[in-house]
Amino acid sequence: MTIRAVLFDIGGPIATEIEYEQAIDRDIITLFSDVGVTVTSERYVTSWRRAVDSFAPDAYHAVVADLAHHHDDLTAQIIRQVRARSHERGLFELRPGVAELLEELHARGLKLGLAANQPAEVIGRMEAAGIAKYFASQAVSGTLGFHKPDPRLFLHACEALGVEPAECIMVGDRIDCDIAPANALGMRTVCLRTGRHASQEPRTEAERPDAEVTEVAAMREAILRLLG
Repeated sequence: MTIRAVLFDIGGPIATEIEYEQAIDRDIITLFSDVGVTVTSERYVTSWRRAVDSFAPDAYHAVVADLAHHHDDLTAQIIRQVRARSHERGLFELRPGVAELLEELHARGLKLGLAANQPAEVIGRMEAAGIAKYFASQAVSGTLGFHKPDPRLFLHACEALGVEPAECIMVGDRIDCDIAPANALGMRTVCLRTGRHASQEPRTEAERPDAEVTEVAAMREAILRLLG
């Protein structure tokens, strides 16, 4: 089937999230310290490895729950404060070269959409970065009310773009939330190996992406190759 659309995750492929993640790391460690819990760097790394390896959809929640020894009230308290601080910062770090790639794909007549676990206000940040205009489907988890790996997020984008899943390429940075569910829907997939989920491995061949890349230039080549 002819590819007519490309869906993108935001964190990873579009936004690097380097400062974003570093700020949240500091918040988590500081907030635990404020309640008398010392989190060493080794403990933090171990919690992240568990979250990634277990395919935890909300990795930050999984990390905080692990550090809190699954004390629900403490987990909820820290997650609430972390999200409030992140919202106030409003960081958005556009990945170099992505704007040019989006412009090229749009100029080729491809329909572009988002499939991302992000708050609704991220669209305003994308508008400020000059890239929201390329996306005909801009709904994210914060506007839809459900989160990847829920297939409804992908299907909503397909419906908004007027395409079938098999006519789409999904570009993401996580096997669990991006590649596996997109593969299951019959999409072609490109995994950008970046960030904390860079080493995440598929559990079965059905979860393996069509292409794995580490930079925007290779992402472009992978997309063009899948277009045929």
